[in-house]
Amino acid sequence: TLALALALSLAACGGKDAPAQDGTPDDAPEVSAPETEAPETEAPETPGESPKEIDLAAFYASLTEGEEWPVLMSLTEDETMAEMLDSYYPGLSELSTKQCGVYVAAISAAVGELALVEVENAGDVQAVEDIFQARIDYQVGDDTNPGGAWYPETIEGWKTKSQIVSHGNYVMLAVGDNAGAAAESFEALFA
Repeated sequence: TLALALALSLAACGGKDAPAQDGTPDDAPEVSAPETEAPETEAPETPGESPKEIDLAAFYASLTEGEEWPVLMSLTEDETMAEMLDSYYPGLSELSTKQCGVYVAAISAAVGELALVEVENAGDVQAVEDIFQARIDYQVGDDTNPGGAWYPETIEGWKTKSQIVSHGNYVMLAVGDNAGAAAESFEALFA
């Protein structure tokens, strides 16, 4: 029901397609689902890696139950959402990830999105940051193209309430009124 409601709202509220992804969803590598019960353990610190193993699914749950977020739907827990994930975050599914959770507002007029990724290789952190920045840039638009967020208030929200934060192999995009608090909570995971 939620997917149908989203599809109808996107069809009704859309106006511009997301940037196209080369290839088809069939040839894109599968994005690994977030782990749900990984314990926090201390690991030796090496360059490009974090000293702790962080359970991103548990972190997402703690963020969304403790703060006000719009209703978010996962693009990574259901294989039927792979095409939408590739449309919103081109290139993300091509990276080797240990954990990946992308949660978007179920209603296009709401400003709220969380993307949490742990990459296998430290060299991919910049690629994830670039993909996240491209998502923000697309939603905001420019002088010649309206933003993908479409409505003036949501475009302004994407422009002023978006934060990309990384630590070791972990990267987070938080968009919305609670993005600053989410960034602080993310940083606190590594303290």
